[in-house]
Amino acid sequence: MNKIELTAVFEPCEEGGFMAYVQELSGINTQGDTLEKAKENLADAVNLVFEEMRATSKKTRNNKIITQTMSFNF
Repeated sequence: MNKIELTAVFEPCEEGGFMAYVQELSGINTQGDTLEKAKENLADAVNLVFEEMRATSKKTRNNKIITQTMSFNF
């Protein structure tokens, strides 16, 4: 499994619990009744988005494209 570091943001909600999102990736949002549940839900959401992106990418590739898994540090 590859590792990438992203900035997770957890905002307390007035009604309780936490809203969570990744600062570097728009469109990935979740929530949880506790901070730990919000962290778990956010990790699941990020993994699902990347899995879908990989699956979609594999469907659209042609034989001339070279792909390689890489790590990035910012």
